[in-house]
Amino acid sequence: MTKEETMDASIQSLLGDEANDLLTCKAKYPAEGLHLPGADFVERVWKDSDRSPAVLRNMQSIFDHGRLGGTGYLSILPVDQGIEHSAGASFAPNPIYFDPENIVRLGYEAGCNAVASSLGVLGSVARKYAHRIPFIVKINHNELLSYPTSHDQVLFAGVDQAFTMGALAVGATIYFGSEESSRQIQEISEAFRYAHELGLVTVLWCYLRNPAFETSEDDYHTAADLTGQANHLGATIEADIIKQKQPTTDGGFKALAFGKTDEKVYTDLSGDHPIDRTRYQVLSSYAGRCGLINSGGASKGKGDLEAAARTAVINKRAGGMGLISGRKAFQRPMQQGIELLQTIQNVFLSQEVTIA
Repeated sequence: MTKEETMDASIQSLLGDEANDLLTCKAKYPAEGLHLPGADFVERVWKDSDRSPAVLRNMQSIFDHGRLGGTGYLSILPVDQGIEHSAGASFAPNPIYFDPENIVRLGYEAGCNAVASSLGVLGSVARKYAHRIPFIVKINHNELLSYPTSHDQVLFAGVDQAFTMGALAVGATIYFGSEESSRQIQEISEAFRYAHELGLVTVLWCYLRNPAFETSEDDYHTAADLTGQANHLGATIEADIIKQKQPTTDGGFKALAFGKTDEKVYTDLSGDHPIDRTRYQVLSSYAGRCGLINSGGASKGKGDLEAAARTAVINKRAGGMGLISGRKAFQRPMQQGIELLQTIQNVFLSQEVTIA
C-alpha cells in the first residue's frame, strides 16, 4: 500500500459510518459556479482585483508555506483564546502554551500555512519566527474580564504594529447581529482598508452573536443562512479570507422571523446535508472568491481527531479553502497537536477527497 493509499484509508477510518456519505455525496449547487481553491488561485481569482501587488505577493506567500504549500488550501493555527476565554481556561490543560514561543513553534513544526495570534504573542517572538512562518496579527478581541460579563470585540492593536513586526496579514472578528456590530463594521472596514494600503492580507472571523439567535428549538448562531449572510457582509468590507463556524442547522431567517430570505435558499442552494450547508457559506463568500476557512471547534478530548477530519472533509468537498484549528491542537501535548493539525492537512492533500 502506497503512502497516499494509507493516508486515504486513515481518513475513511476517522469518518467511520459517515465515510461513504461524506465522500460520495453530490452537492445541490454545482461546483462549476464557484471559484475553487487551487495552486493558481491568486493569479486566477485576485489578479484583476483592486488588491495591490504587495497584497498579492503576501497572499501567495501564505499559500506557498507549509505542508499545503502550492495546493491553494490553508491550514492555520489560531491562538488568541488567552484573551477570549482567559489564559487559565485556555492553557491550564497544557501550561507550556503560556509561553508564546510554543504557540508559534506548534504552527511551525506542524507545517501550517500561518499562525494567527495576538499582538503580544507574535510580537514577543517576531525576530525569531516572522521569517519562518507567516504571521496573522489579530487586532481585536472579546475581553471577558469585565464584570458583569459583556461581549464586544474591541481593538487591541493597530495595523502599523502588525506591519512593523513583519506580519503578512491582519485578522479581526465582527459580531454580526450584535448591538455593537455597526461600530465593529466601521472600525474593521477602515482597518482593512489601511492594511491593504500597506500590502497586508485581511482575514475576518465572521461570527454571529445575539441572544435571540438561540431558541428552545435550535441555536441559529450556526445556521447556514445566517452565517452565509455574515460571510457576505465580510466580503463586502474586502476581507480576503473568511473564517466561519461550520453550519449545524439552517432556516434562521424563517425561524426567527426577521430579515429577508428566499425559499430557493433552502431548496436549491442549501439543504439538510452538511456539505450543502457549507457550500452555501462558500457561495455567500462571493462564490468562493473570498476563501472560506472553517473553525476547528472546541476541544472535547476524546473524539477530537475524528471531529477535525470530518470538518476538514466537509469544508474541502463544499469548496472551502481549509481549516483554522486551535484548541483541538494546543490543549494536548505538542506532538499530539502536531499530529492533529497534520491529519487535517492530510485531508486537503488527499486525492480521494474531491469537490462534491
